[in-house]
This record gives sequence, C-alpha cells and structure tokens, in this order.
Amino acid sequence: MRLKTILLLTLILLGSSALTAEKPAEGKAAISFAETSHDFGTFPENGGPVSHTFVFTNTGDAPLLILNATASCGCTRPEYPRKPVKPGKKDKITVTYNPKGRPGEFTKNVTVRSNAKGKKKVTLKIKGNVIPAK
Repeated sequence: MRLKTILLLTLILLGSSALTAEKPAEGKAAISFAETSHDFGTFPENGGPVSHTFVFTNTGDAPLLILNATASCGCTRPEYPRKPVKPGKKDKITVTYNPKGRPGEFTKNVTVRSNAKGKKKVTLKIKGNVIPAK
C-alpha cells in the first residue's frame, strides 16, 4: 500500500511539473532596410513632389508590424504597410517631399516604429536642394 501511494504521488508530481514547464520562446520580428537615406539631388520647386521608396525585409521569424511612420514636418509624407509582413518577405515605405514654397537645401527625417526585436525605431533620411521657381 505504501509503495502504491509513493508511486501515485510521484506520477502526480511529474505530471504537474510537465504542465508548468516553460513554453518555448516565441519568435521575434526583425527589420532590415536596404538603405536608410536618400539624396534627391537638385530639382525644381515647380516640378511637383518627389518620392523615394525605402525597401525593407522582415529578417526575423515572426510577423513584422509597422506601427507608424512619422515625418519631421508637414512637407514630408510617409506611406507604410498596415498589414503584417511575414518572415523573409519584403515591403516598402514610400516617402514623398513637397518642395512648393520651400526653396533651398533640406534634410528631413521619418521615424519608423515597429514591433522588431532590438530596433523598434529606425530613422529614414531624405535630403536635396530645391531650385526656386521663377
């Protein structure tokens, strides 16, 4: 009888420890940009807005979500994916600069926030020189 009780208690302890064992770590998203800056060079103010597309890859093993992309001023507009990017897949962030009424040199930043492991915030930079309209 004593042996049966000890055996039963051992089985119960083994079963409960299996239930409380640590779960395997969940995957993490990671973001890698092909480039983080772009120089438009010199262009005319009356030529209309200029755009550049920054390509990135989810180099992690979990879906990557771009939470937001915000520009340093109203003359710059980022467009970013709203749906999760699967591991190993590429997507893009397009940044448009409106030169109207802004002659001269410029440098603008776009801050990209995501759920990426380690690099939750990445700064994209654009620059150029706007020739005044005549």
